[in-house]
Amino acid sequence: MPSISSSGTHAPDRTSDESDSPATVPAITRSRPFGWLLVITGAVGWLASGTLVLEKLAMLQDPNHTTVCDVNPWISCGDVMKTWQSSLFGFPNMFIGIVAFAVVITVGMALLAGATFTRWFWVGLQTGVTLGFIFVAWLWSQALYDIHILCPFCMIVWAAMIPLFVWVTIRNITAGIIAVPSGAARVLGESGWIIVALLYVAVIASIFFAFIQVFAGTSGF
Repeated sequence: MPSISSSGTHAPDRTSDESDSPATVPAITRSRPFGWLLVITGAVGWLASGTLVLEKLAMLQDPNHTTVCDVNPWISCGDVMKTWQSSLFGFPNMFIGIVAFAVVITVGMALLAGATFTRWFWVGLQTGVTLGFIFVAWLWSQALYDIHILCPFCMIVWAAMIPLFVWVTIRNITAGIIAVPSGAARVLGESGWIIVALLYVAVIASIFFAFIQVFAGTSGF
C-alpha cells in the first residue's frame, strides 16, 4: 500500500529527494517538482474536460446549442461531439478525462504532502498514463485525418497529456521502475523537455499540413 512519509526513506524506488542522485535523476522527477507537474497538467486537463462535459450536457438539453468554441466549419467542439469518435466506449470521452485527470491531481497532491508509493503503484500510474496518451493520439489522428474538425478544448487535453506522459515515463525509467540500460536512461533523463518540445512541434506541424488549405485560404470558407 502507498505510505505517507516526510522523509521517504522507505520508498523502494528512490522517490525521495534525499536518495536521488543529481547526476542521473532530472530535478523535475524529484518528489515535489514532480508533484507540481502532476497537479498542473492534471488541472489543465481536468478543466478542459470539465468544460467539454458542460458543453455536452448543454447540447443534450438543446440540440441547437452553440458551444463556446464553435468558431467555423474547421474549429468546432459541437461538431466533433456529434461524431462516433467522441463516444468511443458508449459514453462521452470527456467523462474519462474528468476521472483520469482527477486521479493525476490527487497523486500530485499526495507527493506534495510527502507521500511515497511502492513499485506497483508507479506501474499502475504508468499504465494509465500510457493508455491515456495512446487514446489521445488516436483522437488526434481522427480529428485531423477523418473528422477534419478541430476541437480547441480537446487540443488543450492533448497539450496536457504530452508532458504528463513524457515525464511520468522518464521518472519511472530513472527510478528503475522501467528497466532500460543506464546509458539510455541518462540520455532520456537529460532530454525530457526536448522530447516534449519535439512532440509539440510534431502536433503543430501535423495540424498545419492537415489544414493547409484553410491556412492558405483556398478551402472555400
